[in-house]
Amino acid sequence: MNKKEIRNKIKQLKKEHTMQELDSQSEMILSKLEKHKAFKDANIVMLYASLPDEVNTHSFIEKWRNKKHIILPTVSGDDIIPVELGKETTFATGDFNIMEPQNEPYHGSFDLIVVPGVAFDSDGNRIGRGKGYYDRFLSHHPKVKRIGICFDFQYIDKVPTEENDIKMDEVITI
Repeated sequence: MNKKEIRNKIKQLKKEHTMQELDSQSEMILSKLEKHKAFKDANIVMLYASLPDEVNTHSFIEKWRNKKHIILPTVSGDDIIPVELGKETTFATGDFNIMEPQNEPYHGSFDLIVVPGVAFDSDGNRIGRGKGYYDRFLSHHPKVKRIGICFDFQYIDKVPTEENDIKMDEVITI
């Protein structure tokens, strides 16, 4: 299957799960992330504010926002702009209906970047939504640990890759 076919297949598979099932899987996946050495050791973590069809990160972000330096992506043009989530940071709806923190861009380093995706494989390959935002962003942070998180039906045998695709160091699913 090509990337477009995989995106369509995953979209169909998501429809076979209730929100309760997806929320339950999200809790299990994020519990694994929370126990992961890379997360425990990390001080500066880039997460993402989830869309309805992604591993639900909203409660997880709130849980950790005052315990670690949490960085969230915002979108400007064709680029991800990282923004630190402070104690008083508010959110506004950004591009693609993603809740984005309203704060100054973050220009520091990261200890860990947690990445969403449409599909992942055991080699760490990832398919996103097709715009290349994360691949471009991750290419500027090659030495930072990258962990993809996904529902079980998003973890597939083989993801087709292209030259500019950035692999994950690990993928966490249930």
